[in-house]
Amino acid sequence: MSKQVRTVAIPDELVMDKIYLIREQKVMLDEDLAELYGVETRRLNEQVGRNIDRFPEDFMFRLNEEEFANLKSHFATSSWGGRRTPPYAFTEHGVLMLSSVLNSKQAIQVNIQIMRIYTRIRELLLTHKDILLLVEKVEKKLIKQDQKIEVLFTYLNKFIEKDETPRTSIGYKTYPKKE
Repeated sequence: MSKQVRTVAIPDELVMDKIYLIREQKVMLDEDLAELYGVETRRLNEQVGRNIDRFPEDFMFRLNEEEFANLKSHFATSSWGGRRTPPYAFTEHGVLMLSSVLNSKQAIQVNIQIMRIYTRIRELLLTHKDILLLVEKVEKKLIKQDQKIEVLFTYLNKFIEKDETPRTSIGYKTYPKKE
């Protein structure tokens, strides 16, 4: 009898919403990963702690107080409940390394999905890089045109706002007729 593996269906959008840009790196937080893997955050962190040599700073780092406060305000997290210590942030390589630490079927499947999403994001960035450069070029031209139009309007306003002093007439003067 063959053993069937139950696949975990997590929408890609849900996973993508859990990828943040912190310290100019795309990262996922420990609590989000734990939720996706179907484990408690403290269990995930225990496994990481037991295998800390696998997670150098470019794979995983703890958010500082400012980053954590920013994150809490972003999610409108209550200051009374929930987590009180800053979370760990895992880079793409850190997420990949988690697959060697967590051995559940769900963790492995979710990890594969996350890696595919990271790959897709990288491909999208490379594909759209040319478009981004073109947009930046057009934007610079528009800024220069805006500056030229501004100068033109400044000159036009000077002409319009000029005080028109009555001019003396040029030509023949007419005198009242003598009777």
